[in-house]
Amino acid sequence: MNENELLFKIMKYIFYAVELNLYLDNFPTNQKATDDYNEVSRKLDFLVCKYEKSYEPLTNFGSASIEAPEKWTSNPWPWDNK
Repeated sequence: MNENELLFKIMKYIFYAVELNLYLDNFPTNQKATDDYNEVSRKLDFLVCKYEKSYEPLTNFGSASIEAPEKWTSNPWPWDNK
């Protein structure tokens, strides 16, 4: 899986997690939704970790890997990609 495919998959799982979270705000006792949310969260964490180890950090607080801090500045910032 290349970088763009992995990013797209991460975006899909973020969407799933947000939607399930909103659903659980209204139906907090729905066990199936809770189980789905936990599974989606685990998969999302795995994908983010995989991306950050291979490419660059996605966030700057708490969850980003610090194994290669030079990755913060080795790629262009989003506004530099014109």
